Amino acid sequence: MKPVLTADKLRPPGTLAPTATDGAGRMCPVDYRYAPAELDRRCDFSADVLYVVGGLYGNAAALDVLDALAAAELQPPAIVLNGDFHWFDADPDWFSEIERRVSRYRALRGNVETELARDQDIGAGCGCTYPESVDDGVVQRSNDILRALRGTAAELPGVRGRLARLPMHLVAQVGDLRVGIVHGDAASLAGWRFSHEALDEGSQRGWLDGVHRASRIDVFASTHTCLAALRDLPLPGGRLTVINNGAAGMPNFTGTQFGLISRIATSASPHPPLYGMRRDGVHIDAIALTYDVKRFLPRFLARWPDGSPAHTSYLRRIEYGPDHAIAQAANG
Repeated sequence: MKPVLTADKLRPPGTLAPTATDGAGRMCPVDYRYAPAELDRRCDFSADVLYVVGGLYGNAAALDVLDALAAAELQPPAIVLNGDFHWFDADPDWFSEIERRVSRYRALRGNVETELARDQDIGAGCGCTYPESVDDGVVQRSNDILRALRGTAAELPGVRGRLARLPMHLVAQVGDLRVGIVHGDAASLAGWRFSHEALDEGSQRGWLDGVHRASRIDVFASTHTCLAALRDLPLPGGRLTVINNGAAGMPNFTGTQFGLISRIATSASPHPPLYGMRRDGVHIDAIALTYDVKRFLPRFLARWPDGSPAHTSYLRRIEYGPDHAIAQAANG
């Protein structure tokens, strides 16, 4: 397993430059990058039931439902929060609650946690590495949210060090399958190549085949793009499955108000999957995380009132869901 980064290692030397200079929120810092071959290693853990929970965004009500889902399993699942568990919780008490509860599980750092862990601002903004298709206003508001969240984290002792010690990826064994758990994609903590659009582009098949051969990963579980996808891809080097849970702490589909987690397990789910598939004896499913919106929304609005960046960017999604259909996410 590659060594984790300490807060000191996350601080770039003066000679270190980002790999892109598109501006805060769009650039990709060099320390976000890793080679797919780093995932070709002994598994970090094995599990019969694995929950991958990305994009919690500070939603404590969603954590309550996660615990209830886990309790209904015949055996306790391994739970991995694969980044961006902080976001809306730019309040000391709220942030501390999320820190305390997340510490019970395995976790990766997403771009949010990575930028919070830095000793200084390197100009990456939120670290989202937004593509050009994303409006500049969205990018700026995300940078503003991260700035507020950084101020909150700075008030709490030990937070930066703990977040810096979280890994960027894990490898799990579930049945006969090797599962790569990442925040972004197979080469970058904030990569977008596991978005539903990118996975459907024929031009990406060569890259995906190279990733599959170099990593020996059968299933990738990711989240960063914030919209869900499940794709099972026949490639020259073998079969590759990618499941992106979109967001656990926000709605994922038009006209809905539930989050989503990825369940990868040797047994069928006790919770009806929204969609899914079975591969080599392993169930790969998207499970709804139906949190109490009436608990989450007032807390959100108290911290992010009308006119604030999170209110402008996210309130409509929280209330009505994004412009994304289940059919766009589901494999085939």
